[in-house]
Amino acid sequence: MHVSRLREVATAILARPDEIMLEIGAGGELLVARLRAVLAAMLLLLPLVNALAGGGVRETMIGLGGALFVNIGAQLWLVLARRKRQFRWLPFASAAFHVSTTTLVLAVLASQHLPAGLNSLIVWCGYVLAILLTALRSDGRVTLFAGALAVLEYAVLAVVLMGSATSPEQLLSTDYGAVTPGSQGQRIVLLVMFTLITAMVVYRMQRLVEMSGTDGLTRLPNRTWLLHRIPRLFESVRQDGDSLTLALIDVDHFKRINDLHGHHAGDRALRHVVTVLRELSEPGEWLARIGGQEFVLVLRKPMGTAWERVDAIRRALGERPFEPERGAEALPLSFSAGLAGFPHEGSDLSRLLRRADNCVQQAKLQGRNRVIARDG
Repeated sequence: MHVSRLREVATAILARPDEIMLEIGAGGELLVARLRAVLAAMLLLLPLVNALAGGGVRETMIGLGGALFVNIGAQLWLVLARRKRQFRWLPFASAAFHVSTTTLVLAVLASQHLPAGLNSLIVWCGYVLAILLTALRSDGRVTLFAGALAVLEYAVLAVVLMGSATSPEQLLSTDYGAVTPGSQGQRIVLLVMFTLITAMVVYRMQRLVEMSGTDGLTRLPNRTWLLHRIPRLFESVRQDGDSLTLALIDVDHFKRINDLHGHHAGDRALRHVVTVLRELSEPGEWLARIGGQEFVLVLRKPMGTAWERVDAIRRALGERPFEPERGAEALPLSFSAGLAGFPHEGSDLSRLLRRADNCVQQAKLQGRNRVIARDG
């Protein structure tokens, strides 16, 4: 893999996920929380099994105390995870809980029998599970954080425990084998490998979701992206007491361009429109393509201000004619647009789109190349 490609992958993994990935990640966090609660409940059986098998009282009580601690934590994480995306720190804190719980259990085991704390493969796999579960959160930053924390905590634990041994015999065990620097180094390398593999899985998921939420022709967000993004915008507008206007933009006579100049010219015409719209977009505005020649422009502005903005864009597009091919006569482009305001004209995306579409139809009946803000 070339250096530039590696840099691109690293940048994507470290970047904040888009709206679709954040929604998927929030669902993944809830799934992890539910799974954690089930597994934690099952842990309560281990001390009982140990006691029935003749295990010591002290070992059984330590296991019971650890199981109760994990169950209390699991219920807490479940409550927090049900409030989707309310706590941005939750995936990181949850992953840290998994990693640190594994470290704590290994430390407790080592206090009873030093080789058990460093050579217990079953407990050590708790690090691996903590790293792998971050894939469900769909955020490469969480994966790298969990992996780095696991490597750091286990490395410190290994150095401290091996340094505390007063004789070589303390590092030997008939049940767990010999504790050696080489074996501990191999486990750290394995944690790094699991982290990188999981991060690449997350990266691949992000690319696939990006493709599903991005229009292939214009590289604009598509309807899927809009469906995931708009509820968060609605919530933000309600909390801040702001206004939001949705503009449905329909390129005029687009079929005529396809019929006269071919589909390739039609594709270039759409990209030309997108270029103009992007150049004129301001902060607080989001543009998406939802159909053949249909676009949605979301403006965090009241209806009157939004109408002025969209009408200014319409006029600017008219001043930027499109050349269907090199040397050909330039064609003027225009669009008909309909506006709908949230929340007084609709409280969800489908209602706003219907309201805006009614305005678009009125604009077409009135001769096209205009912006309509009321459907009646």
